[in-house]
Amino acid sequence: MLWTLNISKNDFDGRIPSSFGDMNSLWSLDLSYNNLSCEIPEHLAKSCINLRYLVLSNNRLEGQIFSAANFNLTNLWRLQLDGNQFIGKIPECLSNSSSYLTVLHLGDNHLSGRIPSWLGNMSELVDLKMPNNHLEGPIPPEFCQLQNLEVLDLSVNSISGDLPSRFSPPQIQQVHLSKNKLEGQLKDAFFNSSSLVTLDLGYNHFNGGIPNWIGRLSNLTYLILSHNNLEGEVPHLLCNLERLHLIDLSHNNFSGQIPHCLDMTALHGNFSIATEPMRNENEEYVEFEMKRTYISFHGRILIYIYGVDLSCNKLTGEIPHQIGNLTRIHTLNLSYNHLTGSIPRTFSNLEGIESLDLSHNNLNGKIPPQIIELYNLAVFSVAYNNLSGKTPEKIAQFGTFEESSYQGNPLLCGLPLPKCCDANCSPALAPKFGIFDESSYQGNPLLCGLPLPKSCGSPKAATDNDEDINFVDMDIFYISFTVSYIVVDLTIAIVLYVNPYWRRTWFDLVETWMTSCYYFIIDHLPKGFRH
Repeated sequence: MLWTLNISKNDFDGRIPSSFGDMNSLWSLDLSYNNLSCEIPEHLAKSCINLRYLVLSNNRLEGQIFSAANFNLTNLWRLQLDGNQFIGKIPECLSNSSSYLTVLHLGDNHLSGRIPSWLGNMSELVDLKMPNNHLEGPIPPEFCQLQNLEVLDLSVNSISGDLPSRFSPPQIQQVHLSKNKLEGQLKDAFFNSSSLVTLDLGYNHFNGGIPNWIGRLSNLTYLILSHNNLEGEVPHLLCNLERLHLIDLSHNNFSGQIPHCLDMTALHGNFSIATEPMRNENEEYVEFEMKRTYISFHGRILIYIYGVDLSCNKLTGEIPHQIGNLTRIHTLNLSYNHLTGSIPRTFSNLEGIESLDLSHNNLNGKIPPQIIELYNLAVFSVAYNNLSGKTPEKIAQFGTFEESSYQGNPLLCGLPLPKCCDANCSPALAPKFGIFDESSYQGNPLLCGLPLPKSCGSPKAATDNDEDINFVDMDIFYISFTVSYIVVDLTIAIVLYVNPYWRRTWFDLVETWMTSCYYFIIDHLPKGFRH
């Protein structure tokens, strides 16, 4: 008697054999990660009445999911049909499994229609994932009954309307509702979900401010509210969230100053994060912009990713120097705001940062020279501000940044900008030679100047003293040559005077050399000159 059949992660293709329906004692069937096609056999859905686990993910199955007339899988605990090509509505016959179903994965298909309200009657449902479909309409208010729900993923659909009032499953850990058409204010949704780790509501039409209940989510680690119409100040209550790794409030209408207390979050220090594998073995994921590219981070790697993105808002005031305490941060994006003041020198403490974008603000003053200590920096921009003075030395990572990192600052000078900082350099050559790094010049010990690490000192002083330096060098040469010549002559004379043998040998050598020269000259003279 066969209870479990797992032939996942192979290269099986074609139809699922209808004969699988004859195995009516089967509890678990896993055919995921193959190339199976066509529809789910009706015989399987009708006869395998003892099935608890049916996993058909990541194949090429198509058509309607199930037919109501031939569905007897009423004992299902886990149903995973994600990553296929199913069409149509979510079949109502699945409501017959409402007493036991804990995991339902229907994502990455072509399902359409409204989210059925009977899903709210599945009281045992723990994990509901239906992203990347064509689902529409509001989230049913019956979802407020899902008190055991831990994961909700409805992202990348066309879901509209407000969040259900008082929708706050106490056990929920992941909420992914991004890239929909949700609107209204956040109000009291998730207000009592103290276990919440990920809240991703990005790319919707939410308005109003960030509600106070977010400050009470003690386990919140990833907060993504980007690309909405949220407004008001960035609340100081975010500083209470000691487990925060990622904050993305970009592309909203936030105003006021950046909270000085952000350094109180977990972004700056070591701590033991409580993001452990969930009991439904779900893999956490978050999409976040790093190095100007949106990256989807999965699983355990998320523990090591830290970032703050407040770009494209209406923030004012100075950048708090306390942000320099966020030593573990990998990306900081404050671009496209109305920030003023100088770049904090404390930014040199951001030793782990890989992307720093302060462009399109009203920052002034000089770029702190200590910033060249950021050896992991791969993306850097202070373009379109009011900065002045000299650009950072083109060494280490800063030797790789081009003109676009600094452009739009009329009072800024130095490579790689075409504007020189002194009167003796050639602006015409600056933009061309600014693209060459240290490797173009290395191996010349007497060469100095950027991009080499060896400084030439003051350019003007070097120009004024060129003749003096050359004169001193020639004096030393003449004196050394004369002294060496006299020492050699005296040494030969003393040796010849003291040692008779060497004296005779020397005179014989001189006589032989003179004789050889004489005959060489005679042999090469024309015949008329030999006598």
